[in-house]
Amino acid sequence: MDATPRRAAAVLFDLDGTLVDTEKTWGVALVELAVRYGGMLTDAVREEMVGLAAADTMRLLLDHIGQPWRDPAEGAAWLDDRVRQLYIDGLVFRPGAEELLAAVRAAGIPTALVTNTNRPLVDVALLTVGPFDVVICGDEVERPKPDPQPYALAAARLGARPGECVVIEDSPAGILSARAAGCALIAVPNEVPLYEVDGLVAASLREVDLSTLDEAIRALA
Repeated sequence: MDATPRRAAAVLFDLDGTLVDTEKTWGVALVELAVRYGGMLTDAVREEMVGLAAADTMRLLLDHIGQPWRDPAEGAAWLDDRVRQLYIDGLVFRPGAEELLAAVRAAGIPTALVTNTNRPLVDVALLTVGPFDVVICGDEVERPKPDPQPYALAAARLGARPGECVVIEDSPAGILSARAAGCALIAVPNEVPLYEVDGLVAASLREVDLSTLDEAIRALA
């Protein structure tokens, strides 16, 4: 039997709601868009949107307000422009996120940012969260989260097997994506509750350190 401890080869971070507190920002923009269309966004439908790609978010919104005939691409573009304005005003790290990023980078562990957010917004966010070895954006994959493609692609570009990678996620869509890709998982609930998580769960990233990453890898075995 191989007694060598299993270690994390890479860490794949979600962005919105995991590293930075932007889910509320998206909520503001989505409420504004619903009002712009003469409708109203309920809290329950907003919860369904957390972590989804732009196309799925717009489908939910337009169905909810009874306007499926609208162009979803037009609405998604408006959302991106509005959220970009809010991003530029400043992003706030989630508790423990900045410290965990610093520890992972100092340890020389490769990192990826894997998000359903589109590249123009991600480029703004990177000014706050700093550089990653690999960045996978929602408009750069054929099948965004909850499909496994984003996390599988990030692992491949880092030259790591998915089972050697730890994903840090806050949303049900992201968790489904990570586990379907075969990655280890640390879930950090934020805007929506998480149920039956197949991985470690932390109340905040203040509870996550390098040893926790290795624990997540061992839990996958």
